[in-house]
Amino acid sequence: MSFKRIVAIVLRQYYLMRGSPARILPLFIWVGIDIVLWGFMTRYMNTFSSAGMNFVPVILGAVLLWDFCIRIMQGVTMAFFEDVWSRNFLNIFATPLLIAEYISGLVVSSVMTSSIGIVVMLVLAMGVFGLSFFIYGLMVIPFFLILFLFGIALGILGCTIVLRLGPAAEWFIWPIPAMIAPFVGVFYPVSILPAWMRMISALLPPSYVFEGVRAIVSGGVFSGTSLVLGAGLSVFYVVLSGYFFTKTYHHAVRTGLIARYSAENLG
Repeated sequence: MSFKRIVAIVLRQYYLMRGSPARILPLFIWVGIDIVLWGFMTRYMNTFSSAGMNFVPVILGAVLLWDFCIRIMQGVTMAFFEDVWSRNFLNIFATPLLIAEYISGLVVSSVMTSSIGIVVMLVLAMGVFGLSFFIYGLMVIPFFLILFLFGIALGILGCTIVLRLGPAAEWFIWPIPAMIAPFVGVFYPVSILPAWMRMISALLPPSYVFEGVRAIVSGGVFSGTSLVLGAGLSVFYVVLSGYFFTKTYHHAVRTGLIARYSAENLG
């Protein structure tokens, strides 16, 4: 892979966002609203908690972690959609750019754009609502890593769907986090789910993260094996999504479907 080509993909996203409030504001405005909404919700829940339980690290911490995963996913898909909307995708791959270089550029762009929203979330959650990550200890590092990898996998999956079905399929991408959330137990233990939902939950890395968060906050024991399993699943899904994106791209080139992304079709 060429580092310069990866940087070129990142620079394209930078130039698109530079001086464009319409692209910059969504990076932090929605996550800011999310943290404020759930922050006041947890404060309200703390007022009538008979057991003296602090809902901030349980609920608000889970919201922050889940929003982090969603932002990583959307960072990848939005970088891809910029090429789709501008009908520039075909032009990019007329160059010697490799699939791996393109995906790497999308991931780095996602990290850079998502970091803005993450900083806003942390400032609000920690500065305004008193969320402290010290309660999670060093486990917060693997928690973020698992969600980061899973967010990348979801982002590449979203790009694959649009690449295969066409630009109009982008509306299939936005509901993906909402469809996954009930299975991973963001706000409640996985144990309350029906058996068939628990089977799906066991295949989703975030479920191990949120179960770990609740175990730590409640003073319980969190199995390191579960953490390793969650990390392994995240890596597996990143590789699998990259494989499907590559196969879909080659299919689009072979069948001529990639012509849907040509600027010539605008007329």
